[in-house]
Amino acid sequence: MKTTRSYTMGVRAEAVAETRRRIIEALFDLGRERMFPDISLDDVAVAADVSVQTILRHFKSRAGLIEATMDHAIATVTEERHAPVGDVDAAVAVIVGHYEDRGRTALQMLAQESADPQVAELTRRGRAMHRTWVRDVFAPFAGPRDPLIDLLVVATDVYTWKLLRLDRRYSRARTEQLIHRMATALLEGAREEGDSS
Repeated sequence: MKTTRSYTMGVRAEAVAETRRRIIEALFDLGRERMFPDISLDDVAVAADVSVQTILRHFKSRAGLIEATMDHAIATVTEERHAPVGDVDAAVAVIVGHYEDRGRTALQMLAQESADPQVAELTRRGRAMHRTWVRDVFAPFAGPRDPLIDLLVVATDVYTWKLLRLDRRYSRARTEQLIHRMATALLEGAREEGDSS
């Protein structure tokens, strides 16, 4: 009897976790298409195939759901952007690939940050995550407080991708080539400065 109860509790816990995941994924996916303030709990409920009451039972409020979705977004994006330390070619390919998939969503979030405090928090966390990614991936070339990190953050930023890919309408391959060229030029310039000092 105890084994049956443990099994039932385990199955129930898995079902609860799966429902929670589905709700978070629903908001995460809707956020790729629309501004957060325009997404209602009803929209999320329909997308997740649950009731609004179920969402509130899991997250207490819309704010609670957005907070959980932000955590999920940061974890997902961190995993997607994994690149080998010190490999400039791979790093640039990874970041451009990431922006091809999520760049427009990131730009949409950035456009909302002044109007929505929760979105502002997400973009703040996103900027911190990008800086950490640059610092980690380019660690063999610069220390964490080196101004070179600031320059590499700019060279690999979503706005740089936007200027080249969306505004100038370069192909993905050409965009990647130009970002790679900027990163390489920065690294070579820093090395030459180091050699001459």
